[in-house]
Amino acid sequence: MMAIASKKKSIHDLTEAMIGGKRVLVREDFNVPLEGGRITDDTRIRAALPTLQNLMGKGAKVIVVSHLGRPKGVTPELRLEAVAARLSELLDVAVIKADDVIGQDAQAKVAALQAGQVLLLENVRFHPEEERNDPEFARSLSQLADWYVNDAFGTAHRAHASTAGVAAYIPAVAGLLLEKEIRVMGEALAAPERPLVAIIGGSKVSTKIGVIENLLDRVDALIVGGAMAFTFLKAQGLETGKSLVEVDQLDVARVVMKRAAEKGVQLVLPTDVALARTMQDTSVAQIVDAKALPADMLGLDVGPETLKIVQGVLAKARTIIWNGPLGMFENPAFAVGTQAVAHWVAEATQAGAVTIVGGGDSVAAVEQLGLAEQMSHVSTGGGASLEFLEGKVLPGVAALGE
Repeated sequence: MMAIASKKKSIHDLTEAMIGGKRVLVREDFNVPLEGGRITDDTRIRAALPTLQNLMGKGAKVIVVSHLGRPKGVTPELRLEAVAARLSELLDVAVIKADDVIGQDAQAKVAALQAGQVLLLENVRFHPEEERNDPEFARSLSQLADWYVNDAFGTAHRAHASTAGVAAYIPAVAGLLLEKEIRVMGEALAAPERPLVAIIGGSKVSTKIGVIENLLDRVDALIVGGAMAFTFLKAQGLETGKSLVEVDQLDVARVVMKRAAEKGVQLVLPTDVALARTMQDTSVAQIVDAKALPADMLGLDVGPETLKIVQGVLAKARTIIWNGPLGMFENPAFAVGTQAVAHWVAEATQAGAVTIVGGGDSVAAVEQLGLAEQMSHVSTGGGASLEFLEGKVLPGVAALGE
């Protein structure tokens, strides 16, 4: 994957002579949260600005395509008017909005587009052909433009018409955001400054096992937290009480522990845990040794002794990859571990380490704490980040020119 990613062309390769006055179709990820028709978090729109401004500055006619939500056909509340309005404010230009994707309105507005102007097409998922990667739909999209730029890392793991299919018909390159994602994560996996430490959290081993297996060949230390850690503890024969355990993953956990030992990878599992009687419990957490977990309680966070070990490992790290929280951080009583790690990763960045935060929940945590700017890189892709860390080829990247 890293070899593939490193050879891809980007908009850095497109000169003003090449795209000035030309139509450039840009796939962005404007799948932003909405409440009552208002955007509550414009992070993804802001992340797209450098690519759009670069193309505008080179005199391109910029045609932006994105999805929003999971519509079943045309869904009025998932139209992109709010996105167009916010994009207009951030770019400080009047973004033109099309009422369809490949229909008459889109075609007419593309034809009238002037150099440096921006047109936003309607929600591409209003067309079921998008997610089917229908060749005819992809070809129709391609006919709107002379060039294609994929800047939507968050959807690069999807082989859809607007993320991969269109690249079969017109020259295709990476946008600045997608280029940065694959470069930073690719370098961290392929040629990291060591020690390389990975922190993998979340609820299920089954959703992260591909990442863990790929990282075991690369990291010096692997820290496992979140509910998935209890599957590892159970695999060691320990009592895990009512904690979430994937019984069908116990053998997988044993294999991971064996491989880590064979490869000399330091595997950090909780040595103490924060307990509750229910996930809704907001009382002060009871801390117990991981070997003495009561049968009638469940673990929802790591304890202070575990955190001392984690802090020591992170203090030595020169490259850190973090995917997934260490506890149920949505509940303040069990956010201690995740918050501590966020601060230590930020401190590592200040000390010169390369730090990458990927995956929705860990990204949400650093953003809530106001620490996102203190990380080397915060990935915009949840599922795409996971698949990249697994070593998989992402269709939206593979389709780009070299």
